[in-house]
Amino acid sequence: IVTNKDIFDDQILNLMDFNCEQRDAAHFFYTLPFSKNKALVETTWLSNLKNDSYKNYDLQLENYIKNNLGIKDYRINFTEKGTIPLFYPGIKNKDKINIGSAGGMTRLSTGYTFLNIQEHSKFIRKNLDNIRDKKPYHIGKKYEFLDNVFLNVLKNNPEQMPSIFFKMFKGSSDTVIKFLSNKSNFLEDLLFILKMPKWTFIKALFY
Repeated sequence: IVTNKDIFDDQILNLMDFNCEQRDAAHFFYTLPFSKNKALVETTWLSNLKNDSYKNYDLQLENYIKNNLGIKDYRINFTEKGTIPLFYPGIKNKDKINIGSAGGMTRLSTGYTFLNIQEHSKFIRKNLDNIRDKKPYHIGKKYEFLDNVFLNVLKNNPEQMPSIFFKMFKGSSDTVIKFLSNKSNFLEDLLFILKMPKWTFIKALFY
């Protein structure tokens, strides 16, 4: 999106904005400035896609740009639409190497995939000659378990997600980045978990 004046100085820190209708799901807008007059603006729904009312993306973005960002004069240069699966795909064919989301490289709690693809690609390159004898590459059982708990919370408590994401990113950015990048140790995991609403997540263990 390109505008005719500099408007993004005050928006740079406002990347995830939950100040929008939720419709019994978790919904936010994502604004990523590239310069003072150009930015990516994205509407994101964490849902099961069964509600078609979530899919009027053009209208959502138009209303958000005009009413929330306060931009009346703008031009759309490029649009795209996609869906990130919030489940780990079954890998049955040992003669084929799946990569990306199809290879289970997406963190289900965040959608983060790119860094995991890089690590997976390094694994494939290193073991290409005997890849059939190697166990499939995984993000890590610890993160798979924590992400599944997170998805249970999302499914059963969508109204709490704005507060949960706020708590997730509040505090040490280094700890958050390590957790999201699958590099955190036990202490860092514990500090991250203690930020969350404990009873909500405890109940999610048994869903």
